[in-house]
Amino acid sequence: MDPLFDRINVRDLLSGHDLSDPSTPLAPLDLRLESHSLQIKSKVRSYLLSHHDGFASLFSQCNDAILETNEISDNISCILSLISDHPIDVEIRELVDEIGRKTKEAREKRELLGLLRVIVGICKRLEGARSALSNGRLRFAAEEVKELKKALRIGDEEEVEPIVYGLLRKQWADLFDDMQELLVKFMENAVRFEPDSRTIRVKYRLSVDEIDGIELHTVLEAMDVAGILDYGFAKAADLIIKHVITPAANYRSLVTFVEDVNYGSDGITEAVLKILPSQDNKILDADGDAIYARVIQVIRFIFKHICFENGSWIHSFGRLTWPRISDLIISNFLSKIVPEDASRLADFQKIIKYTSEFEIALKEMMFISVSDNKDDRLSNFAENVEVHFAFRKKMEILGKARNLLLQCDFFVPQYTSKGPLLKKDGMAINSSKQVVDLLFSAERCVVSKAASQLMELVHQALQDVGLSSTRVALEFYHAARDAILLYEAIIPVKLEWQLDGINQVAILMHNDCLYLSQEILGLAFEYRTDFPNSIKEHAVFADMAPRFHLIAEEILQRQIQIVIFNLREAIDGADGFQNTHQMQQFESAKFSIDQVVFVLEKVHIIWEPLLQPSTYRRSMCMVLESVFSRITKDILLLDDLAAEETLQLQRLIHLMLENLSSLLKSLIAIDSKGKSEEDSGRPIDDDIIPSLRKIHKLAELLDMPLKSITISWESGELLSCGFTIVELKDFIRAIFADSPLRKECLWRIENASL
Repeated sequence: MDPLFDRINVRDLLSGHDLSDPSTPLAPLDLRLESHSLQIKSKVRSYLLSHHDGFASLFSQCNDAILETNEISDNISCILSLISDHPIDVEIRELVDEIGRKTKEAREKRELLGLLRVIVGICKRLEGARSALSNGRLRFAAEEVKELKKALRIGDEEEVEPIVYGLLRKQWADLFDDMQELLVKFMENAVRFEPDSRTIRVKYRLSVDEIDGIELHTVLEAMDVAGILDYGFAKAADLIIKHVITPAANYRSLVTFVEDVNYGSDGITEAVLKILPSQDNKILDADGDAIYARVIQVIRFIFKHICFENGSWIHSFGRLTWPRISDLIISNFLSKIVPEDASRLADFQKIIKYTSEFEIALKEMMFISVSDNKDDRLSNFAENVEVHFAFRKKMEILGKARNLLLQCDFFVPQYTSKGPLLKKDGMAINSSKQVVDLLFSAERCVVSKAASQLMELVHQALQDVGLSSTRVALEFYHAARDAILLYEAIIPVKLEWQLDGINQVAILMHNDCLYLSQEILGLAFEYRTDFPNSIKEHAVFADMAPRFHLIAEEILQRQIQIVIFNLREAIDGADGFQNTHQMQQFESAKFSIDQVVFVLEKVHIIWEPLLQPSTYRRSMCMVLESVFSRITKDILLLDDLAAEETLQLQRLIHLMLENLSSLLKSLIAIDSKGKSEEDSGRPIDDDIIPSLRKIHKLAELLDMPLKSITISWESGELLSCGFTIVELKDFIRAIFADSPLRKECLWRIENASL
């Protein structure tokens, strides 16, 4: 301790002087510090000396701790050395894995044992249920089947599960099928119809497959537990509807029902419902009260003697049969007494009342649902009688429209070839309804009887729209639209093959569509003011008019193209009118011209009496233009003509024009108003058939001198007739031999064109 204190020198605490020098004198402050330091050292020394044993013990403990730490370190080193030489951790891990495997195997065996117990239990229950079924314990068997269905999770199968579950489900399904088949046999044995006596017989004690004395009530309980009431009731329901409900629900039926119950020692043994002829002389049940009374009597019999007044059972029977029963009543009674006209709709209220009371009685027996409005099928039908009335009228309208369209033969009233059917001093010769006025034209045309009668039907329907309630009016409006559209749906398909030839059917179809399109446009103007306000907002007809107008135009253009095609084929037979100075070639060309005339006359005979005048003129002029332009072109293309050949060509042209004189006269005699133009002096070929003037001039050119031809060109006459300079020059070269005169004339023609 003393050496420690000797090392403490007060000089080390002073920094004001060079303390390394012992000879350095101390200042007064330094002396005070040294004195104070010596006092502190003295006190510390006294404290340490007074606690010497405690510090000695402390230092001893520290020394012991150091020794123990060294010993532990040596032990750990030894353990690590042992582990590195012998890998015990691997052995421990293998031991732990083995323990895990054994534990898992034991758990799996316990689970497998439990599964086996379950499987064995299910097998025993399946065998017990089958045994109960064969012994007549039907309710017990049904309850077991129901419980086993839950145990086997029928309908809730998993993708991965023991195969044995599938085998058990197969056994359950077989058991269920056998039970269902047996219960159905009991029901078939319980409810029978005897056709000879027209009797429904319900037996209360049943025997099937050597299983005797089974109560009908027990069978129903078993079916209820098993959830197959609907299936079990199916055949009995079908039998009762077929043989009992059907005659009961017919308002023309003259039957009545008589119930009878037979008793035995144990109570009721069977119940009987006999169908007997009615003694009532009332032939028709117009109000429905007798029908509803008969049906109620049958259902009460079912409720009491088949369903034993069990609400759940009768509801199941009703759920199975009510849709068919209600359909029978609607089809055999309610739909047949829907009023024929709107004035008798008020008389239908009594039927609505009886119908409502009938359904209330069924609800009281729980035959139909109290809360489900869908079961009020009869009341809904009766209360919507206006709609049914309108629907019936709509079906009648569409039925009439369909029949007249399908039966129409497109017969045309007889007419003569002396003139068109449509005009005689502006008045129609024929007063037939098939000659109709076009609303948006001053002309008339002939339509088919189908189109005429169809529009009469449509007008009548639209007149009824203005006299009916909103719901009825809407049906009449749709009936009118649909009737018109039936023409588009039926006639083009029915007569498609007729459109590929030259005939009056195609022209009548064109006229029909044109007439319908204009009539449709006029419907809104004619009837809209009389429509109910709600119908005015929706009534539209104009959308249909363009369709019929387009169909009319397509049919007409198709006819025109067919005619032009036939004419071109006839002209092709002339072989370009070459070598007509030869007899054989001339006869061939003449035959072609005759064919052209024949086709044109046929078209004239068909078109003129039927088409409206302006359409006839426009269409015929298109056809004639194609003929004359083609013949003119073929003749102008000939490159070498003998003098006799030109005369023969001129003869053919004159022959054709002469044979077509009546046709051309028919075009002159008609204007857009159907009035005569014979005194107007207006030439027909100026505008509507330009090539007619050209072919006339061509006939003159064929025997005209060269100078006259040249003068005619220079005057502009040939140009006005449609000739071109190339055509004229080639024509001159084909007829006239090369000469100074020909060269001069060609030069003059060339210069006149500059």
